[in-house]
Amino acid sequence: MPNAQVLSEKQAIVAALTDRMQNASCGVLVDYEGITVAQDTELRTALRQEDVEYTVIKNTLARRAIDSLGYSALDEKLNGTTSLATTTGDPIAPLRILTDYAKKMNSKFAVKAAFMENKVLSEAEIAELSTLSSKKDLQAQLIGAVCGPVIGLLGVLEAIIAKEESGEEPAAEAAAE
Repeated sequence: MPNAQVLSEKQAIVAALTDRMQNASCGVLVDYEGITVAQDTELRTALRQEDVEYTVIKNTLARRAIDSLGYSALDEKLNGTTSLATTTGDPIAPLRILTDYAKKMNSKFAVKAAFMENKVLSEAEIAELSTLSSKKDLQAQLIGAVCGPVIGLLGVLEAIIAKEESGEEPAAEAAAE
């Protein structure tokens, strides 16, 4: 029987892990067995740049947190070495980064499972979501699509104003006469 202090520490870890997973917009479980310290550092740097929290977790403690959240479908994935990546920001970021890293590392690193919006994702959903652009990229594309026509219109108006100020007739008026 574990002593009260150890039990209390484990309960605190499970509570913190439960809170972290509950507040996450996305979470990804990975098997990191076989990667070097340098490779792990590279991965952690990429995740940190996207505000993704990445930690090694104990399977038994993670199982308790997962079961309390109703993600029992993830239980079967909790074996071997396990890390958890979560974010409260862009939900696609951890999926994209970890899936790309798994492809780069071949069999040394693998995405085990993922959850998003209180739902456990299938392997097909993980693969599909990981190909999406980041939230920042999608916002930039939207701004470009909205601003593009406006900028074009401004260019035309500036050309008309410049012609009028220089004393030339605009092309439309010259053609009408």
